[in-house]
Amino acid sequence: MRPNRRTSRLTTAGVTVTAATLLAAAFSTGASATSAPQTQTGTRAAHPTPDRATAIRNANAASAAHAAQLALTAAQQTSVRDVIVDPDGSQHVRYDRTFRQLPVLGGDFVVHLTPAGAYRGADRAVTNDLSVPSTTPEVSAPKAADLASAELRAAHGGTLKQLKAEPRLVVDALHGTPKLAWRTQTVAKDSLGNPVARVVLTDARTGARIDAWDSIETVTGDGQSLYSGTVPLETTQSGSTYQLKDPTRGNTYTGDAQNKTDLCFFGICFVRAPAVLFTDADNHWGNGTNSDRATAGVDAQYGTNTTWDYYKNVHGRNGIGGDGKGSYNRVHYGSNYNNAFWDDSCFCMTYGDGDGTTFGPLVALDVAGHEMSHGVTAKTAALTYSGESGGLNEATSDIMGTLVEWYANNSSDQGDYLIGEKIVKPGFGKPALRFMDKPSTDGNSADCWSSGVGNLDVHYSSGVANHFAYLLSEGSGAKVINGVSYNSPTCNGSSVSGIGHDKLGKIWYRALTVYMTSSTNYAAARTATLNAAKDLYGSGSAEQTAVAAAWSAVTVN
Repeated sequence: MRPNRRTSRLTTAGVTVTAATLLAAAFSTGASATSAPQTQTGTRAAHPTPDRATAIRNANAASAAHAAQLALTAAQQTSVRDVIVDPDGSQHVRYDRTFRQLPVLGGDFVVHLTPAGAYRGADRAVTNDLSVPSTTPEVSAPKAADLASAELRAAHGGTLKQLKAEPRLVVDALHGTPKLAWRTQTVAKDSLGNPVARVVLTDARTGARIDAWDSIETVTGDGQSLYSGTVPLETTQSGSTYQLKDPTRGNTYTGDAQNKTDLCFFGICFVRAPAVLFTDADNHWGNGTNSDRATAGVDAQYGTNTTWDYYKNVHGRNGIGGDGKGSYNRVHYGSNYNNAFWDDSCFCMTYGDGDGTTFGPLVALDVAGHEMSHGVTAKTAALTYSGESGGLNEATSDIMGTLVEWYANNSSDQGDYLIGEKIVKPGFGKPALRFMDKPSTDGNSADCWSSGVGNLDVHYSSGVANHFAYLLSEGSGAKVINGVSYNSPTCNGSSVSGIGHDKLGKIWYRALTVYMTSSTNYAAARTATLNAAKDLYGSGSAEQTAVAAAWSAVTVN
């Protein structure tokens, strides 16, 4: 399973303010700079729980008061990407940043406030100055497009059709000293007509390649599903027929792509493969086999529903975007397409049928949870899809997809720490795509952190966090869980005790949504999860101690 396709957005719709506006806000807010912080556990807020608008006003004022610490200048603008308000009223407001109207990669930061709205601290993606001497490129946009197109050909090989490249100027602060760069989105179709895409960062002064990564992050009623047995489905009645559309989950629906693909240019899809809404006469969907095209639709809808429920019931998140809006699914996409992907631009999930030899239809529950979790990451920490942060991006989807599977408690697809075990065929050669207890079982993934782990493909550098997550949940050593045998070693020779997958999920989700930023690496992930465990369970708690031990067990110290 490879990850999803998500269209990377350099700016996010939200509240846009200038540095001058922030300074003005500092004089109009009633937030007290001397308010004492309160812990999350066991403390009632001294004031009414603030709403989103209040949290933003407080964060704007705090940002203005601490502009020097945050390296905010008059040449910058900020926009609010996400707001988290804790049960005790503590506020966490996440910003994106521009410099002279150019998006800053690594300019994101999170402001943390007490329940009373006073500044508690901040997490920044990068801590250095974000300015560049000039915003006029010496390398032309057509030259940047040519360089990126060559990169896409080199990465994917073979004959590519309809290749398009769209360069956009940005300030790159993620790779050392901030520099003016071209961020070029390249898209094409392979020989089967399936989409490929890559983002290329090019130094706008010298033309040197800075970084590149795939932006198709591939992975990979009642209805009779392929993988999860007979499952309940909430549907919509329209006249004498039923639609595979769930009014209880933001009108999430599933349609048949009819084996067509999207027509995309410059990273924008002008013609999408149609999602022809599934309908049924008796509200009993599919037959449990590929002979009925609705069967894959059952799996997809069930995966969407279960992922929605997991995030809402466990973490209080109302939908992937946190806004109560449903997404939609397309099944039967492309020709023998060994892929499934989440795409931010359509807010939709797309599933291929597989080639029947390596993969079957990619509509398994943990695949759905994995891909939709890329959407959650995009709306929160927006972990850059390269280097160690890219590994953490992939691991987040593996971890949360696994937890969705555990949450479902489905006897036909019991919770496990294998990734994609339902979709692999004998031609794949292994019983799963990835193995959280010992990631190197797949032949490529890293069990332990080392200084070169960020140079691995993100699906393999993710192994360090996957291994951490397994150890934190289940502990080290040999054991059998739900009929699956595991034997998880540690990299430092220690013996680790687990705290269970429920606490793992709570800690990782809070770390992702409150503390991680686009540039978070493994060392910073350790700090983020320790802070999350402290917030949830207290300083020095058994849970916080277990987090530290599990990271040390994969040599992240």
